[in-house]
Amino acid sequence: MASFELRWQITAENEGKIIKEFLKENEISKAALTDIKFKNGYITVNGNEETVRYSLKKGDMLIIGFPEETPSDGMKAEELPLDILYEDEFIIAVNKPTGMSTIPSREHPNGSLANALLGYYRRIRLKTTAHIVTRLDRDTSGIVLIAKHRHIHHLFSKQQKLGKVNREYEALAEGIIAQNFGTINEPISRKKDSIIEREVNPDGQYACTHFEVIKRYKSFTHVKLRLETGRTHQIRVHLSYLGHPLVGDDLYGGNNNFLSHQALHCRKVSFFHPIIEKEMTFIAEVPADMMKLMKGEG
Repeated sequence: MASFELRWQITAENEGKIIKEFLKENEISKAALTDIKFKNGYITVNGNEETVRYSLKKGDMLIIGFPEETPSDGMKAEELPLDILYEDEFIIAVNKPTGMSTIPSREHPNGSLANALLGYYRRIRLKTTAHIVTRLDRDTSGIVLIAKHRHIHHLFSKQQKLGKVNREYEALAEGIIAQNFGTINEPISRKKDSIIEREVNPDGQYACTHFEVIKRYKSFTHVKLRLETGRTHQIRVHLSYLGHPLVGDDLYGGNNNFLSHQALHCRKVSFFHPIIEKEMTFIAEVPADMMKLMKGEG
């Protein structure tokens, strides 16, 4: 059985190419071809099964059927609410709430976004697993982009390496940030003797965060942030290094008297849809607790 198909009507410019060559040009990986061959996928031309050595002709209808996917044994489907912003045959964009892990962990084996997705897939009878394209920390809210199939995840991974999946965050940083704009370009590494905590360290990995002040309040600053890199805890570490830890982020020096979690939200995600072939942008406004805090200081 196939989990999904890709179809091409062959044009004159691709006439004479063998299927293997054509699929490589269309970013079908060797691993995907192996799965198609050995895990009940299929390749057909005009309704007839063909091998990758078939020579394409103008007007041929080439269909690639990818095999069904199954979640790993440790991944359980759970019936949990999902705030779906957008969905098509290939992707889902979800607004993740604060307090929900993106994927299960030893500390939080249940209740994750991945568990919720598997529950949703079970309801709609989609044979696949959770392919998270853009992860968020457990206590960071906002948009998470998910690929429904391994091949789509592969295409997005290539985009991410080229910096073509763009995320914009909003945060409340303690104190008054004087600059209207700025860039924090400091390497980040795991903190010695800590599994979770990160720090700015000259021996760490390159990390770059751009920020822009939206509004200054009495005791904190509302900022917009854009990442050039996606290091673990990058925004939290960089703003703490700047002397303005996130409100509620006690791991990196923030005060949690007003919020029990870091005031960080992924508001906007933009990317080029690899199958529909158009630019897409999704927006999820900051959650009620952050909005309430801003109104209280307004």
